[in-house]
Amino acid sequence: MVLVVVGAAIIQDGRLLSAQRAEPPHMAGGWELPGGKVDPGESDEDALVRECHEELAVKVRLGRRIGDDWRLSDRAVLRVWTARIVEGEPRALEHLALRWLSQDELYDVPWLPGDLPVINALAHLHLLGN
Repeated sequence: MVLVVVGAAIIQDGRLLSAQRAEPPHMAGGWELPGGKVDPGESDEDALVRECHEELAVKVRLGRRIGDDWRLSDRAVLRVWTARIVEGEPRALEHLALRWLSQDELYDVPWLPGDLPVINALAHLHLLGN
């Protein structure tokens, strides 16, 4: 069975929201897109909306899917959608920090290896303003 992890490329005012992991220890300090695991019986999209609310205290509206399945390991894939905040201000409820990154700042943080290919794709799609 493959574990599905969902991520949100939250874009606002031409900037991407990045989140710094607090745990587990081997990932702490690395940066990622907000999101998390899909629960049994839950759709990918519902899981992503739920995760954004739990992690950031915001309500998001999902946009387009970025790529197909991004392989995290032999047993896990990452699925990413663009998103915009429709309610609330992001707060780091489960992360060490949050940071809004412009197109020119995308590589100013040390992305986790699983997220880096998605960031590369976002950079090439020019979804952010300069």
